[in-house]
Amino acid sequence: MSTVYRPTSNHVFNRQSVQSAIKWTQQRLKLYTTCPKNGLVVYCGLATTDADYGGKERRVAVHFEPHRPIKKFIYRCDSLFHIENLKELVASDDEDPFGFIVIDGNGVLFGSVRGTAREVLQKFSVDLPRKHGRGGQSALRFDRIRVEKRKYYVRRVAELATWHFVSNDCPVVRGIVLAGSGDLKDDLAKSKFFDPRMRSIIISTVDISHGGQAGFDQAITLSMDAIGSVALLHEKQLLERYMLEIERDTGRYSIAVEDTILALEMGAVESLIIWDDLELGRYELRHPATGEVSVSYLSSAQEKKKLPTKHVDLEVIKKESFLDWISDNYKKFGCRLEFVSDRSGLGRQFVMGFGGVGGILRWQVDFSHSAADGEHGSEDEESKEEDADGSGFDEEYDFEDGEFGL
Repeated sequence: MSTVYRPTSNHVFNRQSVQSAIKWTQQRLKLYTTCPKNGLVVYCGLATTDADYGGKERRVAVHFEPHRPIKKFIYRCDSLFHIENLKELVASDDEDPFGFIVIDGNGVLFGSVRGTAREVLQKFSVDLPRKHGRGGQSALRFDRIRVEKRKYYVRRVAELATWHFVSNDCPVVRGIVLAGSGDLKDDLAKSKFFDPRMRSIIISTVDISHGGQAGFDQAITLSMDAIGSVALLHEKQLLERYMLEIERDTGRYSIAVEDTILALEMGAVESLIIWDDLELGRYELRHPATGEVSVSYLSSAQEKKKLPTKHVDLEVIKKESFLDWISDNYKKFGCRLEFVSDRSGLGRQFVMGFGGVGGILRWQVDFSHSAADGEHGSEDEESKEEDADGSGFDEEYDFEDGEFGL
């Protein structure tokens, strides 16, 4: 199913803008004979460039297949591009999924949920004998056969659950949700064949009225609170570990973007922690005289001010979002990227007190030397510029040639 966004420019919303966007979208859709496997995303409309680039309007028509399946059809007309659903796909890339086992007397379904994407791993049907009062003298034998088939069915489900959700002696999911309409889900959890490694990560057991795909959808809806609690618990444990490193002053932590980038370049960052709503820009600047390229990281408030230029106007080579850049390049630094929110107390403290960027390091790093070196370096550059201009202490204190033996 395709997902289509059709925003207009920042000008007054009008019918002509919508018709133009629809026309451009139709032209892009003609390039596809069938809908891609993961769906289709189309952004189309008029966009106004930044004032640095002339502030002109230009037509924007972007279409691509997302890296993960999308399940919703969305049509939007607005003054901006909505990327909330795409952010969810990107944010969940490095997260382990949640495993679902939907079991009843008619069959079982194994599924996984990662962010907004859901996947059916396997499903099959069974025909278990029902309880009945017929049989006469054979009633006990029929009941014994029914119990044996039920136990064999539970054992088979437990073995398949291990095959789907355990790899290299550890679970590959963040949690297990058991769903069903009868007692089979409870029998599965108590079964001696159910892997203890999965039993320890059962986060919810829900009663549903259907099996199969419909039961899978219903189980996801009923377990959303439990899944959200697990995500917040992981975030809390991560931030508690980060705060503990700071409290103990172990030196195995970095605060703010400057020290964190330095630690990344050293390969010392184990877990890179970033606020998921961080507004930070990454600028690549070039010195017009020397051609030296430097990188600056500025917040949205700092971007409105003049860039740090050291007495010269630096040329902006490239400007991009820090979140986009780090999402594309964090693997090059050998670290694990963790996004956190500000919904919890620790999250708000991390955002307001530490700038929303930090890292847990593999070894101790002393950032005071790098800061001191940076200060001395800036002083040396200023003195060199003063010498190049023919100015210095002689000009400042009006010394003349011949004084002090010169």
